[in-house]
Amino acid sequence: MTATARKISILSLLAVLGMTVFTLYKMGNSWEFALHYRALKIAAIAIVSWCVAYSTIAFQTLTNNRILTPSIMGFEAVFMLFQTLLVFIHGEDSLQAVGSLGNFIISTVLMIGFAFLLYLLIYKKGVDNMFLLLLIGLVLGTLLNTLSSFLQLLLDPNNFFIVQGKMFASFSNINQELLGYAFAIVAVVLLIGMRYTNRLDVLALGKNQAINLGLDYDKNIQMFLTLIAIMVAVSTALVGPVLFLGLLVSNLTYEILKTYKHHILIPACALVTLIVLVGGQFLAERILKLSTPISVIINFVGGIYFMYLLLKRKRI
Repeated sequence: MTATARKISILSLLAVLGMTVFTLYKMGNSWEFALHYRALKIAAIAIVSWCVAYSTIAFQTLTNNRILTPSIMGFEAVFMLFQTLLVFIHGEDSLQAVGSLGNFIISTVLMIGFAFLLYLLIYKKGVDNMFLLLLIGLVLGTLLNTLSSFLQLLLDPNNFFIVQGKMFASFSNINQELLGYAFAIVAVVLLIGMRYTNRLDVLALGKNQAINLGLDYDKNIQMFLTLIAIMVAVSTALVGPVLFLGLLVSNLTYEILKTYKHHILIPACALVTLIVLVGGQFLAERILKLSTPISVIINFVGGIYFMYLLLKRKRI
């Protein structure tokens, strides 16, 4: 067994062990309800793990930067602005105004539409406009966040609590119907995306090398950016935004596996994400007694790790 295969096996074992402990720990007398409830959480975590792994690894390959994540494009800002507007207009009846499924569909469509608008208006030819795309996405994301904050200041305190619940990722109340739609979308995107992981290996070499090797650079960049947008949109609409999760798990994966092959990196990153999320959710529920959301834990650890990466790059 090669070193890479051995590491993948260890990650798989840790993931299975983590899911088993999370599912079976203190089930109580109503074990059937507990098993169903926790299975929904595990399913949601698995879907989010694949979304985060694929979108982050692919995005870092396209930008040739390991400290950037798709969140820089402003997807979470679009999500939060829509949630804030929904509560601002409908107040306490916002949950009934569009329904859980309608909220999921509209949020997903708005985030994907925002990405397509950026691509059509800004991205034209190759990597020369990639950083302009990132810059405009960052600026628009900041603008939308500011607008959301302004509207939140005008909300009634009771209504603000509704918006506040959308600011942090949560696996506590997973809608089974939404889970089915999210699984279907992610499965289709993964079937397409994993089929072309060898192209990501070539794109990692840079624009000139990719073109010399016969790859249609512009077409492939746009295809992968579209897949990334769909993954991020589904993940955010399903559980909410987690800012530093992609940065944390992707760089942990790079440290564990010293390989450039994306058909290995992406599944390995999904396993690392699964382990981190299951561990974080177990900590939030069993140790902290739900006093702290899992996204706060991940953002705290991820923020520290982000500073470490910046200092490490500065020393190099």
